[in-house]
Amino acid sequence: MKDDQALCMLSAIAHETRLAMLKALVRAEPKGLTAGDIAAVVDATPSRASFHLANLDKAEVVTSTRSSREIIYRANMDQVGNLLGFLLHDCCAGDA
Repeated sequence: MKDDQALCMLSAIAHETRLAMLKALVRAEPKGLTAGDIAAVVDATPSRASFHLANLDKAEVVTSTRSSREIIYRANMDQVGNLLGFLLHDCCAGDA
């Protein structure tokens, strides 16, 4: 992972509502949640939830798939793992 991608992801989750959304989606793995379910969990209006989900999607923190008339959101666990690995790469001066 490059610095610019890490910064994009960190910026996306550096907001109370978006962090709460990510945490809810991690707990909902692997099933995921609809936008309406996510809005209810974070106590946001549907339009506000959509705005925040779009930010998370743009930063590749979440993925979405259409299922009939609903969009199911899931935490992008690969990217979240990559971000954590990136942050810990230089931890402890290389001493495991």
